[in-house]
Amino acid sequence: MRFRSAVLISVMAITVSGGASGPTPQAALHWQAWSDGAFVQARAEHKFVLLDLEAVWCHWCHVMDDVTYRDPAVVRLLNQKYVLVKVDQDSRPDISNRYQDYGWPATVVFAADGSEIVKRQGYLPPRLMSSMLQAIIDDPSPGPSVEREATFRPASGSAISAGLLTRIETLYEKQYDKPIGGWGFVHKYLDEESVEYAMRQGARGNREYAKRAADTLHDATNLLDPVWGGMYQYSVGRHWTEPHFEKLISIQADELREYSLAYAETQNPEDLKAAQSVHRYVTNFLTAPSAGVFFVSQDADLHDGQENEAYFKLQDAGRRAQGMPRVDTHVYSRENGWMIAALCDYYAASGDGSALLQAQRAAAWIVVHRSLPGGGFRHDDVDAGGPYLGDTLAMGQAFLALYNVTGDRGDLKAAAATGQYIAAHFAPAVAGGGFVTAQKPTDAAYRPHPDRDENVAVVRFASALAVASGEERFRAAAAEAMRYLAAESVALLPLSAGVLLANEDMTEAPIHVTVVGPAASANVIALHAAALRSITSHELIEVRDPADPAPLPTSVTYPALKQAALFLCTAHACSSPIFRGEDVRAKIQRAELQAR
Repeated sequence: MRFRSAVLISVMAITVSGGASGPTPQAALHWQAWSDGAFVQARAEHKFVLLDLEAVWCHWCHVMDDVTYRDPAVVRLLNQKYVLVKVDQDSRPDISNRYQDYGWPATVVFAADGSEIVKRQGYLPPRLMSSMLQAIIDDPSPGPSVEREATFRPASGSAISAGLLTRIETLYEKQYDKPIGGWGFVHKYLDEESVEYAMRQGARGNREYAKRAADTLHDATNLLDPVWGGMYQYSVGRHWTEPHFEKLISIQADELREYSLAYAETQNPEDLKAAQSVHRYVTNFLTAPSAGVFFVSQDADLHDGQENEAYFKLQDAGRRAQGMPRVDTHVYSRENGWMIAALCDYYAASGDGSALLQAQRAAAWIVVHRSLPGGGFRHDDVDAGGPYLGDTLAMGQAFLALYNVTGDRGDLKAAAATGQYIAAHFAPAVAGGGFVTAQKPTDAAYRPHPDRDENVAVVRFASALAVASGEERFRAAAAEAMRYLAAESVALLPLSAGVLLANEDMTEAPIHVTVVGPAASANVIALHAAALRSITSHELIEVRDPADPAPLPTSVTYPALKQAALFLCTAHACSSPIFRGEDVRAKIQRAELQAR
Protein backbone atom coordinates (compact mmCIF):
# COMPACT_ATOMS: atom_id res chain seq x y z
CA MET A 1 0.00 0.00 0.00
CA ARG A 2 2.14 3.17 -0.20
CA PHE A 3 5.17 5.28 -0.38
CA ARG A 4 6.58 8.39 -1.89
CA SER A 5 6.27 11.75 -0.21
CA ALA A 6 3.74 13.13 -2.67
CA VAL A 7 1.09 10.45 -2.73
CA LEU A 8 -1.41 11.72 -5.29
CA ILE A 9 0.90 13.26 -7.85
CA SER A 10 -0.94 16.11 -9.48
CA VAL A 11 1.74 17.01 -12.01
CA MET A 12 5.07 15.22 -12.30
CA ALA A 13 7.64 15.57 -15.08
CA ILE A 14 10.33 12.95 -15.53
CA THR A 15 13.45 14.46 -17.06
CA VAL A 16 16.76 12.75 -17.60
CA SER A 17 19.92 13.58 -19.44
CA GLY A 18 20.14 12.69 -23.11
CA GLY A 19 22.05 9.68 -24.36
CA ALA A 20 21.55 6.08 -25.36
CA SER A 21 20.09 5.05 -22.01
CA GLY A 22 17.19 7.50 -21.87
CA PRO A 23 15.11 10.20 -23.56
CA THR A 24 16.18 13.78 -23.97
CA PRO A 25 14.75 16.44 -21.64
CA GLN A 26 12.34 17.50 -24.41
CA ALA A 27 10.81 14.00 -24.32
CA ALA A 28 9.72 14.23 -20.67
CA LEU A 29 6.50 12.57 -19.60
CA HIS A 30 3.90 14.81 -18.04
CA TRP A 31 1.69 13.09 -15.48
CA GLN A 32 -1.51 14.44 -13.99
CA ALA A 33 -3.93 13.44 -11.27
CA TRP A 34 -6.97 11.28 -11.87
CA SER A 35 -9.89 13.49 -12.85
CA ASP A 36 -12.62 13.91 -15.44
CA GLY A 37 -10.31 16.48 -16.98
CA ALA A 38 -7.99 13.75 -18.22
CA PHE A 39 -10.81 12.24 -20.26
CA VAL A 40 -11.92 15.66 -21.51
CA GLN A 41 -8.37 16.24 -22.73
CA ALA A 42 -8.24 12.78 -24.34
CA ARG A 43 -11.44 13.46 -26.29
CA ALA A 44 -10.24 16.86 -27.44
CA GLU A 45 -6.83 15.54 -28.54
CA HIS A 46 -8.05 12.16 -29.85
CA LYS A 47 -5.88 10.26 -27.37
CA PHE A 48 -6.16 7.39 -24.93
CA VAL A 49 -5.79 7.67 -21.15
CA LEU A 50 -3.09 5.57 -19.46
CA LEU A 51 -3.35 5.07 -15.70
CA ASP A 52 -0.21 4.12 -13.78
CA LEU A 53 -1.62 2.96 -10.43
CA GLU A 54 1.35 2.64 -8.15
CA ALA A 55 2.24 2.18 -4.52
CA VAL A 56 4.88 4.56 -3.31
CA TRP A 57 6.57 1.82 -1.24
CA CYS A 58 6.62 -0.61 -4.20
CA HIS A 59 9.97 -1.74 -5.64
CA TRP A 60 8.63 -2.67 -9.07
CA CYS A 61 6.77 0.62 -9.31
CA HIS A 62 10.13 2.34 -8.89
CA VAL A 63 11.61 0.12 -11.61
CA MET A 64 8.75 1.08 -13.94
CA ASP A 65 9.53 4.75 -13.37
CA ASP A 66 13.29 4.36 -13.75
CA VAL A 67 13.37 1.92 -16.67
CA THR A 68 10.12 1.59 -18.62
CA TYR A 69 9.00 5.22 -18.44
CA ARG A 70 12.47 6.42 -19.49
CA ASP A 71 12.70 4.21 -22.55
CA PRO A 72 12.77 6.35 -25.75
CA ALA A 73 10.26 4.21 -27.66
CA VAL A 74 7.85 4.16 -24.74
CA VAL A 75 8.16 7.91 -24.18
CA ARG A 76 7.58 8.65 -27.87
CA LEU A 77 4.38 6.58 -28.04
CA LEU A 78 3.03 7.95 -24.78
CA ASN A 79 3.61 11.54 -25.78
CA GLN A 80 2.01 11.00 -29.20
CA LYS A 81 -1.23 9.27 -28.26
CA TYR A 82 -1.77 9.11 -24.48
CA VAL A 83 -2.91 11.32 -21.64
CA LEU A 84 -0.93 10.14 -18.60
CA VAL A 85 -2.40 9.73 -15.12
CA LYS A 86 -0.41 8.59 -12.09
CA VAL A 87 -2.10 7.72 -8.79
CA ASP A 88 -0.75 6.39 -5.52
CA GLN A 89 -3.28 3.71 -4.66
CA ASP A 90 -3.13 4.50 -0.93
CA SER A 91 -4.41 8.00 -1.63
CA ARG A 92 -7.49 6.85 -3.57
CA PRO A 93 -9.26 3.88 -1.97
CA ASP A 94 -11.95 4.01 -4.65
CA ILE A 95 -9.47 3.47 -7.49
CA SER A 96 -7.38 1.06 -5.41
CA ASN A 97 -10.40 -1.15 -4.68
CA ARG A 98 -11.40 -1.02 -8.33
CA TYR A 99 -8.07 -2.46 -9.52
CA GLN A 100 -6.70 -4.28 -6.47
CA ASP A 101 -6.74 -7.66 -8.23
CA TYR A 102 -3.98 -6.37 -10.52
CA GLY A 103 -1.45 -5.60 -7.82
CA TRP A 104 0.99 -2.73 -8.00
CA PRO A 105 1.94 -1.38 -10.38
CA ALA A 106 -1.31 -1.75 -12.31
CA THR A 107 -1.44 -0.32 -15.82
CA VAL A 108 -4.87 0.45 -17.26
CA VAL A 109 -5.57 2.03 -20.63
CA PHE A 110 -8.92 3.71 -21.31
CA ALA A 111 -10.63 5.04 -24.37
CA ALA A 112 -11.51 8.73 -24.19
CA ASP A 113 -15.08 7.80 -23.13
CA GLY A 114 -13.75 6.05 -20.01
CA SER A 115 -14.22 2.48 -21.23
CA GLU A 116 -11.35 0.11 -20.52
CA ILE A 117 -9.15 -1.23 -23.31
CA VAL A 118 -6.35 -3.05 -21.45
CA LYS A 119 -5.59 -3.94 -17.82
CA ARG A 120 -2.12 -5.25 -16.98
CA GLN A 121 -0.63 -6.49 -13.73
CA GLY A 122 2.85 -5.81 -12.40
CA TYR A 123 6.05 -4.59 -13.98
CA LEU A 124 6.01 -4.12 -17.78
CA PRO A 125 9.50 -3.98 -19.36
CA PRO A 126 10.05 -1.42 -22.10
CA ARG A 127 9.69 -3.74 -25.10
CA LEU A 128 6.43 -5.21 -23.81
CA MET A 129 5.08 -1.77 -22.94
CA SER A 130 5.91 -0.23 -26.33
CA SER A 131 4.38 -3.22 -28.13
CA MET A 132 1.19 -2.85 -26.09
CA LEU A 133 0.98 0.90 -26.69
CA GLN A 134 1.41 0.48 -30.45
CA ALA A 135 -1.12 -2.36 -30.59
CA ILE A 136 -3.72 -0.18 -28.88
CA ILE A 137 -3.07 2.62 -31.39
CA ASP A 138 -3.48 0.13 -34.25
CA ASP A 139 -6.59 -1.54 -32.83
CA PRO A 140 -8.26 0.14 -29.84
CA SER A 141 -10.89 -2.55 -29.30
CA PRO A 142 -10.91 -4.01 -25.74
CA GLY A 143 -8.49 -6.88 -25.20
CA PRO A 144 -9.06 -10.16 -23.32
CA SER A 145 -8.13 -8.54 -19.98
CA VAL A 146 -11.36 -6.53 -20.14
CA GLU A 147 -14.34 -8.71 -19.35
CA ARG A 148 -17.92 -7.58 -19.31
CA GLU A 149 -19.13 -7.12 -15.77
CA ALA A 150 -21.46 -9.95 -14.78
CA THR A 151 -24.94 -9.20 -13.50
CA PHE A 152 -24.89 -9.36 -9.73
CA ARG A 153 -27.59 -11.35 -7.96
CA PRO A 154 -27.79 -10.73 -4.21
CA ALA A 155 -28.67 -13.53 -1.84
CA SER A 156 -32.33 -13.93 -0.98
CA GLY A 157 -31.62 -13.58 2.74
CA SER A 158 -29.00 -12.21 5.10
CA ALA A 159 -27.68 -15.61 6.20
CA ILE A 160 -25.55 -17.99 4.20
CA SER A 161 -27.49 -21.12 3.32
CA ALA A 162 -26.32 -24.38 4.88
CA GLY A 163 -25.26 -25.82 1.54
CA LEU A 164 -23.28 -22.74 0.54
CA LEU A 165 -21.68 -22.54 3.99
CA THR A 166 -20.41 -26.10 3.59
CA ARG A 167 -18.86 -25.18 0.24
CA ILE A 168 -17.13 -22.13 1.74
CA GLU A 169 -15.79 -24.18 4.64
CA THR A 170 -14.47 -26.74 2.16
CA LEU A 171 -12.70 -23.98 0.24
CA TYR A 172 -11.19 -22.64 3.46
CA GLU A 173 -9.84 -26.10 4.21
CA LYS A 174 -8.27 -26.33 0.73
CA GLN A 175 -6.68 -22.89 1.05
CA TYR A 176 -4.31 -24.09 3.78
CA ASP A 177 -0.86 -25.04 2.49
CA LYS A 178 -0.30 -28.25 4.46
CA PRO A 179 3.35 -28.90 3.46
CA ILE A 180 4.54 -25.33 4.10
CA GLY A 181 1.96 -23.75 6.40
CA GLY A 182 -0.11 -20.63 5.99
CA TRP A 183 -3.05 -19.85 3.76
CA GLY A 184 -2.30 -19.44 0.07
CA PHE A 185 0.23 -21.08 -2.21
CA VAL A 186 2.33 -18.33 -3.84
CA HIS A 187 3.70 -15.62 -1.55
CA LYS A 188 3.84 -16.41 2.15
CA TYR A 189 2.27 -13.92 4.52
CA LEU A 190 0.17 -13.95 7.66
CA ASP A 191 -3.41 -13.62 6.44
CA GLU A 192 -5.15 -12.07 9.42
CA GLU A 193 -8.65 -13.43 8.85
CA SER A 194 -7.52 -16.96 8.00
CA VAL A 195 -5.50 -17.17 11.20
CA GLU A 196 -8.27 -15.60 13.26
CA TYR A 197 -10.87 -18.06 11.99
CA ALA A 198 -8.55 -20.99 12.73
CA MET A 199 -7.87 -19.64 16.24
CA ARG A 200 -11.59 -19.25 16.86
CA GLN A 201 -12.31 -22.84 15.79
CA GLY A 202 -9.34 -24.00 17.81
CA ALA A 203 -10.75 -22.36 20.93
CA ARG A 204 -13.93 -24.34 20.27
CA GLY A 205 -12.08 -27.63 20.35
CA ASN A 206 -10.74 -28.10 16.80
CA ARG A 207 -7.17 -29.12 17.58
CA GLU A 208 -6.07 -29.28 13.95
CA TYR A 209 -7.13 -25.68 13.32
CA ALA A 210 -5.52 -24.56 16.56
CA LYS A 211 -2.26 -26.15 15.39
CA ARG A 212 -2.50 -24.53 11.95
CA ALA A 213 -2.96 -21.11 13.52
CA ALA A 214 -0.06 -21.65 15.92
CA ASP A 215 2.22 -22.98 13.18
CA THR A 216 1.42 -20.05 10.88
CA LEU A 217 2.02 -17.51 13.61
CA HIS A 218 5.36 -19.17 14.35
CA ASP A 219 6.40 -19.35 10.68
CA ALA A 220 5.46 -15.72 10.11
CA THR A 221 7.99 -14.60 12.74
CA ASN A 222 10.53 -15.11 9.92
CA LEU A 223 9.08 -11.92 8.44
CA LEU A 224 9.83 -9.84 11.53
CA ASP A 225 12.71 -7.40 11.17
CA PRO A 226 15.18 -8.55 13.86
CA VAL A 227 16.79 -5.12 14.07
CA TRP A 228 14.05 -2.48 13.97
CA GLY A 229 11.07 -4.72 14.62
CA GLY A 230 7.89 -4.74 12.59
CA MET A 231 6.76 -7.19 9.94
CA TYR A 232 7.66 -7.18 6.27
CA GLN A 233 4.76 -7.51 3.87
CA TYR A 234 5.36 -11.03 2.56
CA SER A 235 7.95 -13.62 1.54
CA VAL A 236 8.69 -14.30 -2.11
CA GLY A 237 7.97 -17.82 -3.29
CA ARG A 238 6.42 -20.67 -1.40
CA HIS A 239 8.50 -20.33 1.73
CA TRP A 240 8.83 -17.95 4.67
CA THR A 241 12.45 -16.85 4.43
CA GLU A 242 12.78 -14.39 1.52
CA PRO A 243 10.98 -11.23 2.62
CA HIS A 244 9.98 -8.23 0.56
CA PHE A 245 11.19 -5.46 2.81
CA GLU A 246 8.41 -2.85 2.67
CA LYS A 247 6.53 -2.32 5.91
CA LEU A 248 2.94 -1.16 5.66
CA ILE A 249 0.88 0.16 8.57
CA SER A 250 -1.95 -2.15 7.45
CA ILE A 251 0.34 -5.18 7.90
CA GLN A 252 1.52 -3.93 11.30
CA ALA A 253 -2.08 -3.45 12.47
CA ASP A 254 -3.20 -6.89 11.25
CA GLU A 255 -0.31 -8.74 12.82
CA LEU A 256 -0.32 -6.76 16.06
CA ARG A 257 -3.95 -7.77 16.50
CA GLU A 258 -3.47 -11.45 15.65
CA TYR A 259 -0.41 -11.97 17.83
CA SER A 260 -2.18 -10.16 20.67
CA LEU A 261 -5.28 -12.36 20.38
CA ALA A 262 -3.08 -15.45 20.16
CA TYR A 263 -1.18 -14.46 23.30
CA ALA A 264 -4.43 -13.82 25.16
CA GLU A 265 -5.62 -17.30 24.16
CA THR A 266 -2.50 -19.42 24.71
CA GLN A 267 -0.04 -17.29 26.73
CA ASN A 268 2.68 -18.36 24.28
CA PRO A 269 5.60 -15.97 24.96
CA GLU A 270 6.64 -16.06 21.28
CA ASP A 271 3.32 -14.44 20.36
CA LEU A 272 3.84 -11.67 22.92
CA LYS A 273 7.38 -11.11 21.65
CA ALA A 274 6.11 -10.79 18.08
CA ALA A 275 3.43 -8.31 19.13
CA GLN A 276 6.03 -6.30 21.04
CA SER A 277 8.27 -6.24 17.96
CA VAL A 278 5.47 -4.76 15.85
CA HIS A 279 4.54 -2.26 18.55
CA ARG A 280 8.16 -1.13 18.95
CA TYR A 281 8.57 -0.59 15.21
CA VAL A 282 5.34 1.38 14.81
CA THR A 283 6.23 3.53 17.81
CA ASN A 284 9.75 4.29 16.57
CA PHE A 285 9.24 4.59 12.81
CA LEU A 286 5.60 5.11 11.84
CA THR A 287 4.39 7.48 14.57
CA ALA A 288 4.34 11.26 14.15
CA PRO A 289 6.31 12.54 17.18
CA SER A 290 4.28 15.69 17.72
CA ALA A 291 0.78 14.45 16.87
CA GLY A 292 0.92 10.77 17.80
CA VAL A 293 -0.85 9.67 14.62
CA PHE A 294 0.40 6.92 12.34
CA PHE A 295 2.11 7.14 8.98
CA VAL A 296 1.33 4.88 6.02
CA SER A 297 4.45 2.87 5.22
CA GLN A 298 8.20 2.57 4.95
CA ASP A 299 9.73 1.80 1.57
CA ALA A 300 11.49 -1.43 0.66
CA ASP A 301 14.13 0.49 -1.32
CA LEU A 302 16.82 2.76 0.03
CA HIS A 303 17.34 3.93 -3.56
CA ASP A 304 14.44 3.60 -5.97
CA GLY A 305 14.49 0.41 -8.01
CA GLN A 306 17.62 -1.05 -6.39
CA GLU A 307 17.47 -4.36 -4.54
CA ASN A 308 18.04 -3.86 -0.84
CA GLU A 309 18.65 -7.29 0.71
CA ALA A 310 22.18 -6.43 1.83
CA TYR A 311 20.94 -3.29 3.58
CA PHE A 312 18.44 -5.17 5.73
CA LYS A 313 21.11 -7.65 6.82
CA LEU A 314 22.92 -4.79 8.58
CA GLN A 315 22.49 -3.84 12.21
CA ASP A 316 21.01 -0.49 13.23
CA ALA A 317 24.21 1.58 12.98
CA GLY A 318 25.12 0.11 9.60
CA ARG A 319 21.70 0.86 8.18
CA ARG A 320 21.60 4.40 9.46
CA ALA A 321 25.08 5.08 8.09
CA GLN A 322 23.75 4.38 4.59
CA GLY A 323 20.49 6.27 5.07
CA MET A 324 16.88 5.54 5.86
CA PRO A 325 14.23 4.13 3.48
CA ARG A 326 11.54 6.75 3.05
CA VAL A 327 8.52 6.87 5.27
CA ASP A 328 5.25 7.98 3.68
CA THR A 329 4.13 10.60 6.18
CA HIS A 330 0.57 10.96 4.97
CA VAL A 331 -1.98 10.56 7.74
CA TYR A 332 -5.09 8.69 6.61
CA SER A 333 -8.11 8.08 8.82
CA ARG A 334 -8.50 4.51 7.60
CA GLU A 335 -4.97 3.44 8.44
CA ASN A 336 -5.11 5.18 11.80
CA GLY A 337 -8.38 3.46 12.63
CA TRP A 338 -6.82 0.08 11.89
CA MET A 339 -3.86 0.77 14.14
CA ILE A 340 -5.94 2.24 16.97
CA ALA A 341 -8.09 -0.90 17.10
CA ALA A 342 -5.02 -3.15 17.02
CA LEU A 343 -3.38 -1.19 19.84
CA CYS A 344 -6.50 -1.74 21.95
CA ASP A 345 -6.19 -5.51 21.53
CA TYR A 346 -2.48 -5.34 22.27
CA TYR A 347 -3.15 -3.31 25.42
CA ALA A 348 -5.84 -5.76 26.48
CA ALA A 349 -3.66 -8.85 26.02
CA SER A 350 -0.35 -7.46 27.27
CA GLY A 351 -1.36 -4.86 29.84
CA ASP A 352 0.99 -2.33 28.20
CA GLY A 353 -0.66 0.95 29.14
CA SER A 354 1.46 2.94 26.66
CA ALA A 355 -0.43 1.27 23.80
CA LEU A 356 -3.77 2.50 25.12
CA LEU A 357 -2.41 6.02 25.48
CA GLN A 358 -1.17 5.88 21.88
CA ALA A 359 -4.57 4.71 20.66
CA GLN A 360 -6.42 7.44 22.53
CA ARG A 361 -4.01 10.16 21.39
CA ALA A 362 -4.28 9.15 17.73
CA ALA A 363 -8.07 8.94 17.92
CA ALA A 364 -8.26 12.42 19.42
CA TRP A 365 -6.10 13.85 16.59
CA ILE A 366 -8.14 12.19 13.86
CA VAL A 367 -11.37 13.51 15.40
CA VAL A 368 -10.02 17.07 15.34
CA HIS A 369 -8.38 16.95 11.90
CA ARG A 370 -10.37 14.46 9.81
CA SER A 371 -13.99 14.57 11.04
CA LEU A 372 -16.93 15.20 8.72
CA PRO A 373 -20.31 16.49 9.88
CA GLY A 374 -22.62 13.70 10.98
CA GLY A 375 -20.05 11.18 12.20
CA GLY A 376 -17.96 10.50 9.08
CA PHE A 377 -14.24 10.92 8.38
CA ARG A 378 -12.15 12.18 5.49
CA HIS A 379 -9.29 10.07 4.18
CA ASP A 380 -6.70 12.85 4.04
CA ASP A 381 -6.69 16.54 4.81
CA VAL A 382 -8.35 17.08 1.43
CA ASP A 383 -9.99 14.22 -0.49
CA ALA A 384 -9.99 14.15 -4.26
CA GLY A 385 -12.76 11.56 -4.54
CA GLY A 386 -14.09 10.93 -1.04
CA PRO A 387 -15.53 10.48 1.38
CA TYR A 388 -14.71 6.79 1.36
CA LEU A 389 -16.39 4.03 3.32
CA GLY A 390 -13.08 2.65 4.61
CA ASP A 391 -12.17 5.73 6.66
CA THR A 392 -15.42 6.02 8.58
CA LEU A 393 -15.63 2.25 8.98
CA ALA A 394 -12.10 1.92 10.36
CA MET A 395 -12.65 4.76 12.79
CA GLY A 396 -15.91 3.17 13.89
CA GLN A 397 -14.02 -0.04 14.60
CA ALA A 398 -11.43 1.99 16.50
CA PHE A 399 -14.01 3.69 18.72
CA LEU A 400 -15.71 0.39 19.44
CA ALA A 401 -12.36 -1.20 20.35
CA LEU A 402 -11.61 1.71 22.67
CA TYR A 403 -15.01 1.30 24.32
CA ASN A 404 -14.41 -2.41 24.74
CA VAL A 405 -11.22 -1.89 26.73
CA THR A 406 -12.06 1.31 28.64
CA GLY A 407 -15.84 1.41 28.97
CA ASP A 408 -15.79 5.11 28.00
CA ARG A 409 -19.35 5.88 26.90
CA GLY A 410 -18.06 8.69 24.68
CA ASP A 411 -16.27 6.14 22.50
CA LEU A 412 -19.47 4.12 22.14
CA LYS A 413 -21.33 7.27 21.15
CA ALA A 414 -18.67 8.04 18.52
CA ALA A 415 -18.87 4.48 17.17
CA ALA A 416 -22.65 4.78 16.88
CA ALA A 417 -22.27 8.05 14.97
CA THR A 418 -20.00 6.34 12.42
CA GLY A 419 -22.55 3.55 12.06
CA GLN A 420 -25.25 6.10 11.29
CA TYR A 421 -23.01 7.87 8.77
CA ILE A 422 -22.23 4.62 6.96
CA ALA A 423 -25.91 3.75 6.66
CA ALA A 424 -26.75 7.24 5.39
CA HIS A 425 -23.93 7.65 2.86
CA PHE A 426 -22.70 4.26 1.63
CA ALA A 427 -25.77 2.02 1.65
CA PRO A 428 -26.41 0.14 -1.61
CA ALA A 429 -28.79 1.62 -4.14
CA VAL A 430 -30.30 -1.85 -4.64
CA ALA A 431 -31.17 -4.12 -1.70
CA GLY A 432 -28.39 -6.61 -1.11
CA GLY A 433 -26.02 -4.77 -3.42
CA GLY A 434 -23.37 -4.18 -0.77
CA PHE A 435 -22.15 -0.99 0.88
CA VAL A 436 -20.16 0.98 -1.70
CA THR A 437 -16.57 2.18 -1.39
CA ALA A 438 -17.29 5.83 -2.17
CA GLN A 439 -20.17 8.21 -2.62
CA LYS A 440 -18.85 9.68 -5.85
CA PRO A 441 -18.11 7.80 -9.09
CA THR A 442 -14.45 7.61 -10.03
CA ASP A 443 -15.38 8.84 -13.52
CA ALA A 444 -18.38 9.17 -15.79
CA ALA A 445 -18.08 5.56 -16.99
CA TYR A 446 -17.86 3.84 -13.58
CA ARG A 447 -20.36 3.97 -10.73
CA PRO A 448 -19.39 3.29 -7.09
CA HIS A 449 -19.02 -0.43 -6.37
CA PRO A 450 -18.96 -2.48 -3.17
CA ASP A 451 -15.73 -4.05 -1.94
CA ARG A 452 -15.86 -7.54 -0.42
CA ASP A 453 -13.40 -6.87 2.41
CA GLU A 454 -15.16 -3.65 3.38
CA ASN A 455 -18.51 -5.42 3.52
CA VAL A 456 -17.01 -8.14 5.72
CA ALA A 457 -15.88 -5.35 8.05
CA VAL A 458 -19.32 -3.68 7.93
CA VAL A 459 -20.99 -6.93 9.04
CA ARG A 460 -18.58 -7.48 11.90
CA PHE A 461 -18.58 -3.87 13.07
CA ALA A 462 -22.34 -3.33 12.84
CA SER A 463 -23.12 -6.66 14.54
CA ALA A 464 -20.84 -5.81 17.45
CA LEU A 465 -22.17 -2.25 17.63
CA ALA A 466 -25.74 -3.53 17.85
CA VAL A 467 -24.82 -5.63 20.88
CA ALA A 468 -22.78 -2.91 22.59
CA SER A 469 -25.34 -0.14 22.07
CA GLY A 470 -28.53 -2.16 22.25
CA GLU A 471 -29.72 -0.48 19.03
CA GLU A 472 -31.23 -2.91 16.54
CA ARG A 473 -30.84 -0.52 13.59
CA PHE A 474 -27.19 -1.47 13.39
CA ARG A 475 -28.13 -5.12 13.04
CA ALA A 476 -30.14 -4.14 9.98
CA ALA A 477 -26.98 -2.65 8.43
CA ALA A 478 -25.10 -5.87 9.16
CA ALA A 479 -27.87 -7.88 7.53
CA GLU A 480 -27.77 -5.69 4.43
CA ALA A 481 -24.02 -6.19 4.01
CA MET A 482 -24.38 -9.91 4.73
CA ARG A 483 -26.88 -10.28 1.92
CA TYR A 484 -24.16 -9.09 -0.45
CA LEU A 485 -21.57 -11.45 1.03
CA ALA A 486 -24.01 -14.39 0.94
CA ALA A 487 -24.33 -14.16 -2.85
CA GLU A 488 -22.49 -17.12 -4.41
CA SER A 489 -20.44 -14.91 -6.74
CA VAL A 490 -19.01 -13.12 -3.70
CA ALA A 491 -19.04 -15.83 -1.03
CA LEU A 492 -16.98 -18.32 -3.03
CA LEU A 493 -14.13 -15.95 -3.83
CA PRO A 494 -10.79 -16.60 -2.09
CA LEU A 495 -9.78 -16.25 0.64
CA SER A 496 -12.77 -17.62 2.53
CA ALA A 497 -12.11 -16.76 6.16
CA GLY A 498 -13.49 -13.20 6.04
CA VAL A 499 -16.93 -14.37 4.91
CA LEU A 500 -16.90 -17.17 7.50
CA LEU A 501 -16.06 -14.72 10.28
CA ALA A 502 -18.72 -12.28 9.12
CA ASN A 503 -21.30 -15.05 9.03
CA GLU A 504 -20.44 -16.11 12.57
CA ASP A 505 -20.44 -12.57 13.92
CA MET A 506 -23.81 -11.97 12.27
CA THR A 507 -25.53 -15.16 13.42
CA GLU A 508 -23.88 -15.90 16.77
CA ALA A 509 -23.90 -13.75 19.88
CA PRO A 510 -20.48 -12.69 21.16
CA ILE A 511 -19.21 -13.71 24.55
CA HIS A 512 -20.56 -10.97 26.82
CA VAL A 513 -18.30 -10.24 29.80
CA THR A 514 -19.83 -7.94 32.41
CA VAL A 515 -18.20 -6.74 35.61
CA VAL A 516 -20.78 -5.54 38.12
CA GLY A 517 -19.77 -3.24 40.94
CA PRO A 518 -18.54 0.28 41.73
CA ALA A 519 -16.39 1.25 38.74
CA ALA A 520 -13.58 2.73 40.83
CA SER A 521 -13.28 -0.16 43.28
CA ALA A 522 -10.14 -2.27 43.33
CA ASN A 523 -12.07 -5.51 42.85
CA VAL A 524 -13.88 -4.21 39.74
CA ILE A 525 -10.60 -2.96 38.28
CA ALA A 526 -8.92 -6.32 38.93
CA LEU A 527 -11.76 -8.33 37.39
CA HIS A 528 -11.89 -6.01 34.38
CA ALA A 529 -8.12 -6.37 33.89
CA ALA A 530 -8.43 -10.16 34.07
CA ALA A 531 -11.11 -10.07 31.37
CA LEU A 532 -8.92 -7.90 29.16
CA ARG A 533 -5.93 -10.24 29.52
CA SER A 534 -8.14 -13.05 28.14
CA ILE A 535 -9.74 -11.07 25.29
CA THR A 536 -11.15 -13.00 22.32
CA SER A 537 -11.97 -11.96 18.77
CA HIS A 538 -15.75 -12.03 19.29
CA GLU A 539 -16.45 -10.50 22.66
CA LEU A 540 -18.03 -7.52 24.40
CA ILE A 541 -16.52 -6.41 27.73
CA GLU A 542 -18.29 -3.88 29.92
CA VAL A 543 -18.47 -2.60 33.47
CA ARG A 544 -21.88 -1.97 35.04
CA ASP A 545 -21.86 0.29 38.02
CA PRO A 546 -25.08 0.01 40.07
CA ALA A 547 -24.80 3.76 40.69
CA ASP A 548 -24.93 4.59 36.95
CA PRO A 549 -27.94 6.90 36.48
CA ALA A 550 -28.33 5.99 32.78
CA PRO A 551 -27.20 2.40 32.23
CA LEU A 552 -27.13 0.93 28.76
CA PRO A 553 -30.04 -1.38 27.95
CA THR A 554 -29.54 -5.08 28.63
CA SER A 555 -31.70 -8.18 28.52
CA VAL A 556 -29.85 -9.68 31.49
CA THR A 557 -30.83 -9.03 35.10
CA TYR A 558 -27.74 -9.16 37.28
CA PRO A 559 -28.18 -10.05 40.95
CA ALA A 560 -27.45 -7.52 43.67
CA LEU A 561 -24.32 -8.71 45.45
CA LYS A 562 -22.25 -7.38 48.31
CA GLN A 563 -19.03 -7.61 46.33
CA ALA A 564 -17.91 -7.02 42.77
CA ALA A 565 -18.48 -9.93 40.41
CA LEU A 566 -17.90 -10.86 36.78
CA PHE A 567 -20.52 -12.63 34.67
CA LEU A 568 -20.08 -14.43 31.34
CA CYS A 569 -23.07 -14.66 29.05
CA THR A 570 -23.43 -16.44 25.71
CA ALA A 571 -26.49 -16.83 23.52
CA HIS A 572 -27.54 -19.79 25.66
CA ALA A 573 -26.71 -19.02 29.28
CA CYS A 574 -24.99 -16.81 31.84
CA SER A 575 -22.42 -17.99 34.34
CA SER A 576 -22.64 -17.86 38.07
CA PRO A 577 -20.76 -14.87 39.55
CA ILE A 578 -16.96 -14.95 39.36
CA PHE A 579 -15.24 -13.13 42.18
CA ARG A 580 -11.52 -13.81 41.60
CA GLY A 581 -9.48 -12.54 38.69
CA GLU A 582 -7.41 -15.74 38.54
CA ASP A 583 -10.57 -17.69 37.63
CA VAL A 584 -11.53 -15.55 34.66
CA ARG A 585 -9.33 -17.03 31.92
CA ALA A 586 -10.52 -20.59 32.44
CA LYS A 587 -14.14 -19.42 32.51
CA ILE A 588 -13.77 -17.47 29.25
CA GLN A 589 -12.12 -20.42 27.56
CA ARG A 590 -14.95 -22.68 28.71
CA ALA A 591 -17.46 -20.16 27.35
CA GLU A 592 -15.64 -20.25 23.98
CA LEU A 593 -16.00 -24.04 23.87
CA GLN A 594 -19.74 -23.69 24.48
CA ALA A 595 -20.26 -20.66 22.21
CA ARG A 596 -21.42 -22.54 19.14
